[in-house]
Amino acid sequence: MRRFPDDARRARLARRHGIAPGYRYADPVSATTAMTVLHATEAPSVHLSLAARVDGLTIGTVDDALYEQRSLVKQLAMRRTLFVFPRDLLPAAWGSASARVAATQLRSLAADLERAGSISDGAAWVEATGREVLAHLAGGRELDAATLRAEVPLLEARIVSGSGRWQQETPIAPRLLTLLGARGQLMRGRNGGHWRLARPRWTSTESWLGEPAVALPEQEGYAELVRRWLWTFGPGTETDLSWWLGSTKAAARRALADVAAVGVLLDSGETGWVLPGDDEPDPGLESWAALLPTLDPTTMGWKQRDFYLDPQDVPYLFDTVGNAGSTAWWNGRVVGCWVQDDDGVVRVIHRREPSDEARAALDREAARLTDWLAGEVVSSIFASPQARGERLR
Repeated sequence: MRRFPDDARRARLARRHGIAPGYRYADPVSATTAMTVLHATEAPSVHLSLAARVDGLTIGTVDDALYEQRSLVKQLAMRRTLFVFPRDLLPAAWGSASARVAATQLRSLAADLERAGSISDGAAWVEATGREVLAHLAGGRELDAATLRAEVPLLEARIVSGSGRWQQETPIAPRLLTLLGARGQLMRGRNGGHWRLARPRWTSTESWLGEPAVALPEQEGYAELVRRWLWTFGPGTETDLSWWLGSTKAAARRALADVAAVGVLLDSGETGWVLPGDDEPDPGLESWAALLPTLDPTTMGWKQRDFYLDPQDVPYLFDTVGNAGSTAWWNGRVVGCWVQDDDGVVRVIHRREPSDEARAALDREAARLTDWLAGEVVSSIFASPQARGERLR
């Protein structure tokens, strides 16, 4: 196998991910396509991830792509995570990763309904209620969750579990809407709030996209997702891929075979995978800096992260399940995070003393991001321990 060293991996991500100055993309769609998908668990991450990759970006440009042109679409998929997809990739997700999530959600919700004791056939109840929700959204209606609950009384149902002081009620509506979204039957339409907040109005997929959802067959869908992932994140290991897909290793191996992936030797001694003809290591490039938001796709693209992240820094910059907070990058490695003060000014927190060149470059990126945010302060439930100012003992 051809060797593909870590410095070449870092140079590749700088170019392909569009995060090094001089390699940024022209518009939100090309930037999203280059990244395969964007993480959308937190609403502002979409705009901030694009701002890091597109010069001259405005909030209105992103919202136009999401809600008017609909060239970028929010879809629940891999690892039961909400992503922004380029529209042409949706059929692959519907037939593979999203379908897997939907099947799991159906089994879980049906079982919980039956355990609660009031419904004998949970799956039948879910299907019937789902049909009623879709009927209320016919004709292109867009309704928020509260209005849907008012119009479909079955959505007001709650599951009671446990007993005594351990008893708790959980609403059914969010779980059912999540299931219908994973199936590709519903779409998160226009946002009812500020761009920093997620307040989606739900609508049918056919009315939102102008055509019904037609999924690719499962194997073909996984192959297409893996083909895109390999261009964006290759070389990556089988462990990286199965984690990112939220699939079994068997499914990842099959998809790698379907796209005729080529193995390369990584500095870790493991096999990394790339697309055919894409195994030439990337040349180096000039020094560069970048500031990426919480759950940015670059930071979240691999499970095995040592080639860009010092393992000693993980507890400071990631939560215990591997979710990344904001990150500061210097020459392809994470060297800290960024925070904002009450006035919206961005400041970099370094994990260790940087060189004068690195400090100056990261300060320029902080000023660029401060200008772009224009006083808006972004909060995050996934803020890292370092960003929160916590001390780990």
